[in-house]
Amino acid sequence: MKRTLGPIVVVVGLILLGVIGLRSVKARTAAAEREADTYRLQRDYLERVSWLRANPDEKAYRDEVGAFLKGYFARVDTHVKEFGGNPDFDDYLEELQKRPKEDRAADRKAFYEYTRKRFDQMRSGKYAPLWSATDKGMRLDVVSSDVVMVAGRPQVRLMLALWGAQREMKEDGKLKKMVTSASFNTSWRLTDDKGKLLGEMNAGDPSMKIDFPERFIAEFPPQMVLGHYDLDLVPAAVTKMEMAFAVTSHAPSGGTANASYTWKLDVPSEWKLKDGEKWEGAVESERSEEEIDPAKAQSARGE
Repeated sequence: MKRTLGPIVVVVGLILLGVIGLRSVKARTAAAEREADTYRLQRDYLERVSWLRANPDEKAYRDEVGAFLKGYFARVDTHVKEFGGNPDFDDYLEELQKRPKEDRAADRKAFYEYTRKRFDQMRSGKYAPLWSATDKGMRLDVVSSDVVMVAGRPQVRLMLALWGAQREMKEDGKLKKMVTSASFNTSWRLTDDKGKLLGEMNAGDPSMKIDFPERFIAEFPPQMVLGHYDLDLVPAAVTKMEMAFAVTSHAPSGGTANASYTWKLDVPSEWKLKDGEKWEGAVESERSEEEIDPAKAQSARGE
């Protein structure tokens, strides 16, 4: 018996090593297949979304966007089920819990929740933008315009979603970082019924700007930018508003897309201050008479 003990131990050891090695190979194979299917999912999305981003017919876009997102998320669900993904899509929260406590933990969670809200809206079939336009291959959606309380004051929150901004994955050793190029310059021109300029507001990039939503939810529709603007309520005399969004996006190849989106609308009553209420934060600036009151300027010229 003593003579056979050594060989038996050696054989058992070799079998265990073989089992461990086989499991390791299977795990690597499964990971490679999962990654390949993820790339396929993203490739299919990017091939199909190009028309949606460029379609100049806003009504047609509205009719198609729901079906497009439904198809995308159906493929996402299949991918998650087949490769054992997380059906709750909260891997980022689990990642945060494993990290050492830090001052920005609450901010990071807020960005996840912000992204998750839009993700759930798209996935549930309830994505229906108020206004949408396309230019230079990018589509800008104004998703909603609710009046919310910000620091104790009512403000109009314009939620945005930009499709198709240029981006590039950069690598630094083992670190990878997605760099998205999307700079905003936005203005709101306020007039009365006769076209007289009563005020103007300007802003740069939106608040809570998220230019790589997949950082928080890997399955988020690729190549989108999220954010919002909070606008002060406007004077009661304002009846018309012109919203103008300029977006600049630089391509990795060196080209630049300068897109512009403009909407003219009647100002809803809930966006207005009450008669006599002061417009907080307003500052005076000089403008030409022609710019302030075009009708009066034309009359003075005898036109």
